[in-house]
Amino acid sequence: MKKEPTSMWRGHNGFTLIEFLIYIAIVASLLTTLSALLYQLMGAQVKNQSIADVEQEGELVTQLMTQTVRNASGINSPARGVSSSSLSIVTLASSTNPTIFDLSSGTLRIKEGSSSAVSLTTSRVTASNLLFQNYSRTSTPDTVHIQFTLTRVNPEGRYEYNYSELFYGTANRRHP
Repeated sequence: MKKEPTSMWRGHNGFTLIEFLIYIAIVASLLTTLSALLYQLMGAQVKNQSIADVEQEGELVTQLMTQTVRNASGINSPARGVSSSSLSIVTLASSTNPTIFDLSSGTLRIKEGSSSAVSLTTSRVTASNLLFQNYSRTSTPDTVHIQFTLTRVNPEGRYEYNYSELFYGTANRRHP
């Protein structure tokens, strides 16, 4: 019996160059897709954190302002039927009289009595469009409408940090 010559590739269990390139292309496309997905998830997390920062600060400031109006013994300004960018109220405690809310350089502030003004917002947000409207009428409890806008600071111009929200509230003074 004559022995047939064997090919040098017969019995070789390795990959061909074409198979190897196909595997590399598949792995590369999977890694690219996974990287894009992770990038999107990180962007969504940053966006959600920006929204939470703005909402938390806005709600805190709104609650403080409305609670202070409710506990006030009077309103200095704005006068009845008038709107203003600052609110001055008379408080029961002489040490905090008058209490003034205002906007300065993108920061909402409170000034109680003779003390210096204190920021109510952090450097992560910028406040704008502060408006107090005195809806009070004669022989009724004083009613003040509060409105302002908070915008997330975005120095790099990144989409994830773009967020702005309008906050508003109305408070009636409890003390006659």
